[in-house]
Amino acid sequence: MNGFIEFLKSNGLELLDKTWEHFYLSLIAVILGILVAIPLGIFLTRLKKGTGVIIAVVNVIQTLPSLAVLAFFIPFLGIGKLPAVVALFFYSVLPILRNTYTGIKGVSSSLLESGRGAGMTGLESIRLVELPLAVPVIMAGIRTSSVYLIGWATLASFIGGGGLGDFIFTGLYLYQPEYIIAGAVPATLLAVLTDYIFAIIQRKVTPEGIKERKEQREA
Repeated sequence: MNGFIEFLKSNGLELLDKTWEHFYLSLIAVILGILVAIPLGIFLTRLKKGTGVIIAVVNVIQTLPSLAVLAFFIPFLGIGKLPAVVALFFYSVLPILRNTYTGIKGVSSSLLESGRGAGMTGLESIRLVELPLAVPVIMAGIRTSSVYLIGWATLASFIGGGGLGDFIFTGLYLYQPEYIIAGAVPATLLAVLTDYIFAIIQRKVTPEGIKERKEQREA
């Protein structure tokens, strides 16, 4: 314990820097995943054929070993943060895509018929009916993706991406438990905190949460 305290005194600032580095690598990848996977998931619900093939391809990417995906981008993007973010982005897509597709497909057909009967266009139906009702399922995919990415982001250090993986792998190479703990504990806390924050967002953007806030404003 005393050794770990001394380690924090000597490396506290670097630990904070690596924690922030780890967080924004994961955050950028998740944001890119959201920007790509949600529109793609909506698009797939409109396809008559080929949906299964596209989801199967994304599934295959998800099953590839993380180090193999990181190494694949080195000849094209070199080493550093860029290939790490791109590789993490690919891993972020599947949970969000799958949940978006499932959530949109799960909207009651009677509600869709009512919308069309009221004169809604396809885009209006997506914006006003389908997406609001699918938000809980979509947010569950975003939460899952975010938590997984924070864990996978530790591997970014293998290609010079930085983050808390630098501490973990330094500890493994030198057999220094203090380094391993210093990398693993903040990564775990980041995952828990991220999941908690997205849970709050999920409650606020669901139809029930919106209704509750409206009632509070009117009270």
